[in-house]
Amino acid sequence: MPLDIHIDDVVRLRKPHPCGANQWLVFRVGADVGIKCMKCGRRVLLPRSVFEKRFKAFIKRARPSLEDILAELSSSEGANK
Repeated sequence: MPLDIHIDDVVRLRKPHPCGANQWLVFRVGADVGIKCMKCGRRVLLPRSVFEKRFKAFIKRARPSLEDILAELSSSEGANK
């Protein structure tokens, strides 16, 4: 299953950028993933398969993931009973 990424997510990749930063802003999502270095502003376009191999963690999500939404719904249903 493909990684659930959205525009404006901030991610960490396995290796830092040569400028020393390790945080990237996602600006394009599709067959290719566009990311921008948060320190120097360099923009890189990676095939999705390469991006998913290099991906390490989300720093900040632009919007909640499906799992977060489902967990919130199930916890609110339990509170209403």
